[in-house]
Amino acid sequence: MAPSSELPSPQAPELGFSISHQRVELDIDLPTQSLRGRTEIVLNPHSKELKTIRLNCRQCILSRLVVNNKPCPGAAYQDPYSRAKLPWKAGVHQYHMLQQKVEGQLKDPPDQELLLHLPKNTKIDELDPFSEEAQGILLSKTLGKTDSRADSVTAIDLTQSTRTGVEQTARFTPITVNIEFVVKNIRDGMHFVGWEEGDLRYPHAYTTNSLSPGAACCLFPCTDDLTSRSTWEISIKCQKTIGDALRSFSSSKVQLHSNGANGNHNGPSGSDKYDDFSDEDKALDLAVICTGDMTDEIIDPRDPTKKTTSFTCTTPISAQHVGFAIGPFEHVDLAEFRESDEDERLGQNAVPVHGFCLPGRSGETKNTCLPLAKAMDFFALTYGSYPFSNYKLCFVDDLSSDIVDTGSLSICSNRLLFPEDIIEPLYRVSRQLVHALAVQWMGINIVPKDSSDFWVIIGIAYFMTDIFMKKLSGNNEYRYNQKRAADRVVELDVARPSLLDTGPLITLDHLELEFMELKAPLVLFILDRRLTKAGGFSGLSRIISRIFLNARIGDLPNGALDSASFIKVCEKLGHLKLDNFFAQWVEGAGCPRFRVSQRFNKKKLVVEMSIHQVQSEPTKDRDLESSTFIRDVKEDQVPVYAGTVQQAFTGPMTIRIHEADGTPYEHIIEIKEAKTTFDIPYNTKYKRLKRSRRQRERTAAVAGTDYAAGVGDDVLLYSLGDVLQSEEDMREWDLSDWSKDDEDKMSQESYEWIRMDADFEWICKMTVNMQSYMWVSQLQQDRDVVAQLESVQWISTVQPHPLVSTILIRTLMDQRYFHGIRTAAAEVLARNARDELKWIGRRHLEKAFQELFCYSDSAMTRANDFSDRALYYIQTAIPQAIAKIRNAEGRSPFEFSDCHYLACLMKALAEALAARPPPTERAFDDFEDDGDNELFHSACLDEIDRYRRIDEWIPSYHNVLSTTALDCKRILARAGIIETRPADFLQYTPDCTSEYLRLNAFGNLMSLGMIKNDAILRWFLFVLGTDPSPYVRENMLRIFEKTLGATAIGEHLETAKAQVAQQDGLVIEQESSTEARQADLARKQTIQGALNALRDELSANPVLKTELWNAITSPTLSLQQMGDLLDLCELLYTPVTSMVVVLKYPRYWTCRKVGKGKVLFSHSSRIRTTPLPKRQIPSQSQSSQHPTHSRENTNTANTMLPPLKLKFAVPKKPTLQGPSTSSVESTPTSLEGSIGGEAPKPRLKLSFSKLKGGGGQGSPTP
Repeated sequence: MAPSSELPSPQAPELGFSISHQRVELDIDLPTQSLRGRTEIVLNPHSKELKTIRLNCRQCILSRLVVNNKPCPGAAYQDPYSRAKLPWKAGVHQYHMLQQKVEGQLKDPPDQELLLHLPKNTKIDELDPFSEEAQGILLSKTLGKTDSRADSVTAIDLTQSTRTGVEQTARFTPITVNIEFVVKNIRDGMHFVGWEEGDLRYPHAYTTNSLSPGAACCLFPCTDDLTSRSTWEISIKCQKTIGDALRSFSSSKVQLHSNGANGNHNGPSGSDKYDDFSDEDKALDLAVICTGDMTDEIIDPRDPTKKTTSFTCTTPISAQHVGFAIGPFEHVDLAEFRESDEDERLGQNAVPVHGFCLPGRSGETKNTCLPLAKAMDFFALTYGSYPFSNYKLCFVDDLSSDIVDTGSLSICSNRLLFPEDIIEPLYRVSRQLVHALAVQWMGINIVPKDSSDFWVIIGIAYFMTDIFMKKLSGNNEYRYNQKRAADRVVELDVARPSLLDTGPLITLDHLELEFMELKAPLVLFILDRRLTKAGGFSGLSRIISRIFLNARIGDLPNGALDSASFIKVCEKLGHLKLDNFFAQWVEGAGCPRFRVSQRFNKKKLVVEMSIHQVQSEPTKDRDLESSTFIRDVKEDQVPVYAGTVQQAFTGPMTIRIHEADGTPYEHIIEIKEAKTTFDIPYNTKYKRLKRSRRQRERTAAVAGTDYAAGVGDDVLLYSLGDVLQSEEDMREWDLSDWSKDDEDKMSQESYEWIRMDADFEWICKMTVNMQSYMWVSQLQQDRDVVAQLESVQWISTVQPHPLVSTILIRTLMDQRYFHGIRTAAAEVLARNARDELKWIGRRHLEKAFQELFCYSDSAMTRANDFSDRALYYIQTAIPQAIAKIRNAEGRSPFEFSDCHYLACLMKALAEALAARPPPTERAFDDFEDDGDNELFHSACLDEIDRYRRIDEWIPSYHNVLSTTALDCKRILARAGIIETRPADFLQYTPDCTSEYLRLNAFGNLMSLGMIKNDAILRWFLFVLGTDPSPYVRENMLRIFEKTLGATAIGEHLETAKAQVAQQDGLVIEQESSTEARQADLARKQTIQGALNALRDELSANPVLKTELWNAITSPTLSLQQMGDLLDLCELLYTPVTSMVVVLKYPRYWTCRKVGKGKVLFSHSSRIRTTPLPKRQIPSQSQSSQHPTHSRENTNTANTMLPPLKLKFAVPKKPTLQGPSTSSVESTPTSLEGSIGGEAPKPRLKLSFSKLKGGGGQGSPTP
């Protein structure tokens, strides 16, 4: 990444007008994937000098342009898709020439394609802002033309609108623009499913909205800008039923246009497709689900097989948030899941929630969308009324992203649906759907004012989502996930730009958006913690509610929120100055790293503490990663600048000291400098309690007496982890206890433990030098799940020890712990499985699994029962932990003999088998034992393959067993355990296979280095460029990017080395030179070194050159995908500005006498490959000296040539056809138009005459 600097935010050019209302009428022909449309745009000029209207419009053929009911002759339009090609034979080295043609449409914001010059007689008059006409324009913009609530609008409501809206929107006479257009080949903006040959899915279609530039203008002309918002009227005309669509297609004998194998071939005839459906399916109605409220549905009186459905959206939204779907959808009323008391309390204010799915999936839709009605009510009561009249979710196939957000409609992928017996995606999918609902408030109703303000919109939407998920899943789940997310941010936020600077980059790479979605909600989370503590009110929720109120009453111009306005509201309601907070966490980059030391001063009875911030200290250079390599390269080319590393983060921090009597004492300190030193007073007046209590309890239990707890000062409460305490349990589980020395040390301590940042107000990494027994006390006695997770994370860093294993197994077996803490303990237990410890960690894991999931005194597992979700996570975590155990030779001692659970077992088994070292690392004596090992390995592989075959007959959810089996083969092949067989993966790559299996197979092939296999590379790029599914193409592109990253940093070399070692058994390694080692280090740590290595390995591959260019020029790819591939060409090839001109070789002429003095000239099949020699025409004096020259010698320089007279005649009914007579180099002027057009080709009549001086014997006679 480039050095630190400020990244300017791209600004959209001022258009000179704003749109108040737009009407769109679309006549969509589903089988031919085309449409005819008309749009009416009402725009309000910002000045009287407006001369040009600039609109975004792509892939449209404009048929009529009218401005204020007057034709508009002065219009300029160029479709970027017609420019997205080079009209000569080009290659990958000319990528920059194609890149220049489309860069204006790929940048953010994109250039406008349609320029309308206003007619000269168009008059723009200035209006009184408070006149009746101006108020009518404002009312139309605010409430729409057909709002059912318009009758209830009062003058007070109108005057509450923004003054800016009145002054700008209604200052001048509005202009109405009408455009009629045709889209014959829909390439972007809309996707059709089920109309291809062999595709037996239910036919449907939907819009493919996205944040990418130019995504909204592919179906109708508009202003493709988030801040350009207006009310909408939308009418969509289409076939009434599936049968009507196919029948009309069959009767016209039109071939379906397909985006299939080569992106250009014709699909089946309509009659073939018509016969693929049953009568019941043909009768299914095609429903239209669209943004806004449906006003009517009318059958076309001229064609009863078609219908027109109309919608209105009275809430101003941008064109990017207008979407619709057409298909045989089933309706599911999700409001029925609303609790009865909520229904009664809300009454008529309850917002309807509708679900739409393809036939047969209503049960999955109900199960998946169960929490949405509850979420709707929670948001409405907490943050304010819903901005639309209803909310709809429509589930479709092939959607490239999981969810597309549009006004009052979320178009969701069918991949999100899951039945009742699947629990693995429960939390993840629920959070995604709840977030889609939150976006309706923050993201559609309110938009960012500038790209640098995206962090506010994204952060608030996810904050609202997480607050509801806390209500749904509980506080432990909420805080546990927040802690894991904070740890992830600390790991990723190194040499990254700030949140403010990341906004303009979210269209650069998908990882930029993912990072913002991770960090922005956490920043608001810690802001909420600080506001709640300081102000004692409801924190950020109240601020968010006020922002929505401001938007409703018009204090938020155009519904656009910027960072400054958000900070102002926070300071006003929180009664705090937050300049430093936002400067550090939003405008600044990075996260603090604290190093804490403490010491108890017995004389002063204080705890002396010191907090150092070490984030500015130099760190070790990080190696490049294949998954983020392309993003790093793009950032280096832009360039993107890393934020300044801050020397000191400031703010309050809560420190909680648990003193000897078990009482927690909280102390709030202010961090102001990089090094903070302070003293905390000590409150307890007696020594710390002895740790021998448990030993006394065990002694009393053996003697059969009761130990009297609570005697004197020997009282110590153990809230968690106090299981397996009896002597019998100690022997059976082989548990350990604290040594006498440890007990003595603990008896001298004056406090139990110190908890830093107890209120979770920092996103940081905290290193505290507490004693080990203090961390254990925090794990067992602190009820905060974050404190428990911190203790387990610290334990994972200490040396393995039997006592560590004892503490962790007690944590695992105590059901009072949150399941995330128990699974984390299981993972750390695997690290305590060492030979020097007699494999105590492995024994504890196996014993725990047997105790929890097997029959008594038996290794036979009980039938899987996943009714307890927490226990399910434990059941999957233990085998995964056991699979990571390794012995001194690198082997796995794993001997552990539904759907996701089986997949976890299969993957754990593969990871265990992959631990076998290659033959070069094994002693020769070990080969004697390889016979039994090979039998065991073979049995394991057979078991993995058995589940793969079972999945072929009884498919699992998303084919998870088959995909896991392929992952297992990839793991074993990369480790050199089995031979790499591409055929095992290629069988799952045809387009008739499940998309999950196809992408998994391609991903595993590329991970195994098959980019070096020309045949596989050719097939991979062919599918990338021509597959009809945008989801498949998008993920294939991600796989290709990751593969290039892995090749650049040399990951494939390690795989090849392991495979060679496993197969050959002997690898001769020679010490590499200093230059080679430096080059290897450079490719792993520097962008330029990795790019050089990438070019050295791949740039000369002719197959890659040819097939990559074929993919780039494929008519199936979207413009954005073409741009991404062109960016990859920039990494691989040196640009060469050239134009290859291809000329056809000339053909020899032949002549044939047809009688009556006529000779027919035509081209022969013989090609002339050498130029003719230069010929000199002799003069008449020279020719008269040789009157008797033979005809055979006419080609010599001294030959006398008779003059040739050509007579052209155009017959009324030509008798000569074909290309042989269609080429005439010299024609009379009067015939140029007819020859150049479709008129019949002229017949040549040749007439020869003798020269006056006498012709030779070879001269023809007339």
